[in-house]
Amino acid sequence: MVATYSRPSPVFTQGEGSWIWDIEDRKYLDFTAGIAVNALGHCDPQIADIVAKQAKTLVHASNLYYNPWTGALSKLLIEKTLESGAMHEASAVFVCNSGSEANEAAIKFARKAGKVVDPSGDKYEVVSFHNAFHGRTMGSLSATHNPKYQKPFSPMVPGFKVGTYNDVEGINDLVTEKTCGVIVEPIQGEGGVQVASEEFLVALAKRCREVGAVLIYDEIQSGLSRTGSLWAHGNLPKEAHPDILTTAKALGNGFPIGAVLVTKNVSDKIMVGDHGTTFGGNPMACRIAHHIVTRLSDAQLQKDVLSKSQVFIERFKKLQAKYPELITEIRGKGLILGVQLTKDPSPIIKAARERGLLVITAGTNTLRFLPSLTVTEEEIQHGLNILEEAIASVEN
Repeated sequence: MVATYSRPSPVFTQGEGSWIWDIEDRKYLDFTAGIAVNALGHCDPQIADIVAKQAKTLVHASNLYYNPWTGALSKLLIEKTLESGAMHEASAVFVCNSGSEANEAAIKFARKAGKVVDPSGDKYEVVSFHNAFHGRTMGSLSATHNPKYQKPFSPMVPGFKVGTYNDVEGINDLVTEKTCGVIVEPIQGEGGVQVASEEFLVALAKRCREVGAVLIYDEIQSGLSRTGSLWAHGNLPKEAHPDILTTAKALGNGFPIGAVLVTKNVSDKIMVGDHGTTFGGNPMACRIAHHIVTRLSDAQLQKDVLSKSQVFIERFKKLQAKYPELITEIRGKGLILGVQLTKDPSPIIKAARERGLLVITAGTNTLRFLPSLTVTEEEIQHGLNILEEAIASVEN
């Protein structure tokens, strides 16, 4: 294997719900959910049944032809999005295989829209923000202004600008007549669970309308009910809704799939042959995703996400009171939460893993919590007991 990953020692072989087992049959409580992927838990029985049935029906036929499930998934995504009060002009969907591919498509769609609006070719710049993470392909990487990711592969794709997240005052100078698209995460996941302010997103959307730029919301990590609503931007006024919305991760609960939702104004500018994908929209992935979107858009599940979030936050506050010099801030919404530490969290993560709990980092010295949305309150309390033990073992 190419050495692109630095991994701890456990080799995982089995999962069920919020739990995962290693090759030595040791059991771990998983507060990472495969980095916000396993929203319905590991090895959900209903999903397993769908995989088995579809594997005996049709797995792949390519985008040379229609299949029943790509259209069904696209229709459902639009319907559920509109019902949720988010992206009120959502009209059409492009289905692909991953988050990076979804963002790559979104950037291409923005570039194409810029060419249609301004045939001179001057409207080509793409704006993103410090601490963002949009993917590893060259386009999405060019929008990820982090030297750690970009430097080994520079030069980047030309035409990408970077601004400061939540800086309302800087928007007008950042987004100009040359801007074809702006890509932003309503909650920066990899960047440390940083939440965009409503004022910032409203002002950003307003400026995009003024200059005719496409507004892209990257909800690959924060979407599909992780914040307690179908989309993280669902609480925003309509004028702040995006022209393009990208999703992946939880959409397949572990099976590779991504999707790009667009308004009619964008889809009208995309012609046959402008973009494509061999595997994207295959009937296996789309049938699985159709089932998952149906379940994740359930109102009771979303309500439960918010109540479970409070369980986490209350315990985090108690930990902060106990370790005020270690824990400085608690951030996030729903079940995408970050606990800001004053030092490297790696020893705590290791101590937690040794005790049977999986947690991960984000940003600079941030502990990130992304459990399955189906995690129980009992499991939350059990996991946070382990976390408290791990912190105590490191601090004392």
